[in-house]
Amino acid sequence: MFDGFARHDLQTSRGPIFARVAGQGPPVLLLHGYPQTHVMWHTAADLLQKHFTVVVADLPGYGESFRPVPAADHTPHSKRALAVDLVQAMGLLGHERFAVAGHDRGGRVAYRMALDHPDRVTAAAVIDVVPTGDVWARADAKMALGYWHWAFLAQPAPLPERLIAADPDAFFDFHVRALGLGRAPDRYPADLMAGYRALLDDAGTVQAICEDYRAGAGVDREHDDADRGVRRIECPLLALWSANGALPRFYGDVLDVWRPWADDVTGQAMPASHFVVEDQPEATAEALTEFLLRKPSAFPIP
Repeated sequence: MFDGFARHDLQTSRGPIFARVAGQGPPVLLLHGYPQTHVMWHTAADLLQKHFTVVVADLPGYGESFRPVPAADHTPHSKRALAVDLVQAMGLLGHERFAVAGHDRGGRVAYRMALDHPDRVTAAAVIDVVPTGDVWARADAKMALGYWHWAFLAQPAPLPERLIAADPDAFFDFHVRALGLGRAPDRYPADLMAGYRALLDDAGTVQAICEDYRAGAGVDREHDDADRGVRRIECPLLALWSANGALPRFYGDVLDVWRPWADDVTGQAMPASHFVVEDQPEATAEALTEFLLRKPSAFPIP
């Protein structure tokens, strides 16, 4: 995996961000989701580096990146704070303007980054998410049952941490794998799955996951609610989502949910589980490449 990618520990103001970098051309930052690391991009990143300078990073709290110190208001784990960390990391690599694509929690960092840093983000892609504020504003019985982990992981510490630690195998097998991880044939070698499972044995990672969701239930939601109808994503936005996943069941037309948030929205459903990038890396890389190369504004000439 990641043959030819250079390893970097980028010393941002809050702590080091781990990233792998390869390729030539316009810069693209790739962000992972829960409960994974940058490794989820392993096949797609290799395809994308044929056209772009690809930066694949671990979100703060995950993988080899620093772990924010929790706070009562959960702002250290807010998507706004993580976006600042990653904008700084890209600057340290010399990329003052760049595109960003994120899956799941990484998608939430990506759209927050586009809202908060329009001078830095030239294009954004979000994979199998709608805005956090919309998730909570539209919550109903379907959401409560289908996205039960949103409320579970957001419970005050140490309840979810203790329950996960009591039987991490059960949590992984009956929750994470139930979302589709490992289901697509030939996409998930045994060592990859073992690595994902091992993340739940690390108390610091589990704490960061819970803080991530606590922020989502509070400060991230507040940031979205404050921006709703006031600020919009100025750069081109691509949304990809699982055709058989939760989003079309919960929200119908996924693009309709994103249109109030961005001036230029395109996207499509993908024949995959929630784990779109790993289930369909070739199709994901193709969709991202087409989106970025056909948008002249995505990579303006300085």
